[in-house]
Amino acid sequence: MTQTLPATLPNPVSAAQQQHIVNIIRRAAKAEIMPRFRGLSSADIQSKSRPDDLVTAADTAAEAMITRALNIAFPAALVVGEEAVADQPELLDQIADAPLAFIIDPVDGTWNFAHNLAVFGVILAITQFGRPVFGLIYDPVADDWAIASDESTPLLERANGTSKQLKASMGRPLEELNGYVPLALFKGEIKTKVAETLPLFAHTHPLRCSAHQYRMIAQGFADFSLQGTAHPWDHAAGALICERAGCHVEMLEGGPYATDKTEGHLLVAPDRTTWNRLKKVFDFLTDGAAG
Repeated sequence: MTQTLPATLPNPVSAAQQQHIVNIIRRAAKAEIMPRFRGLSSADIQSKSRPDDLVTAADTAAEAMITRALNIAFPAALVVGEEAVADQPELLDQIADAPLAFIIDPVDGTWNFAHNLAVFGVILAITQFGRPVFGLIYDPVADDWAIASDESTPLLERANGTSKQLKASMGRPLEELNGYVPLALFKGEIKTKVAETLPLFAHTHPLRCSAHQYRMIAQGFADFSLQGTAHPWDHAAGALICERAGCHVEMLEGGPYATDKTEGHLLVAPDRTTWNRLKKVFDFLTDGAAG
């Protein structure tokens, strides 16, 4: 279970350390990700849990480089990468008890990456006892990153040194909402029920990339997301960044997001009122039969 932390507990990484983390991610993208983009051979791409759940040579190489650098900089920390979890699922169980944990998705949007589509990113979250306290979502193509901690203003920072504050959109009626609903991640009858809700909204096509979906919401360019999975490498950083940008972030089943929420549906909306409207639409997912 996630521990209850004192409100005064300081962020475990300083501003200088946060910048070092950004540099680690940028170096890994330059060395291991971008040289492989649009240059993968068939031998560089493999399937995992299903045919469209892919891992590439860029994922494994980038994760290895990032993990090595974090182990050097933070030797006492737990480092959990998406690809490492595929080999060691027990790593997930250690996050909730770790005073300092790094959770890495080395190439989020791997399907896009493997199919030469420039909509992918690197996600890194820092957690304390399962609670996200720092989030970074890096775009290797644009060389910019969304960044936030539980103590700082959320920013979109660029390599040229400029930045802008991230701010969620204004709430609006359901029929005007643009959001992300990954229909493919729901199964069976539940998938049909979710599909029946989509005409209620203006636009709901997912990007096949949590990194860019959360960045779009945090910038106010999209309004909401409903998640069909609860993998922490996909959602821990984005949940924190969007919350700091003004969104209401809560599990559809109730309660704040934390990495021990391995089941359930994370719902992100621009404000509490809009979140409540969306909850009424998607309440059937909490009946116990959701996929």
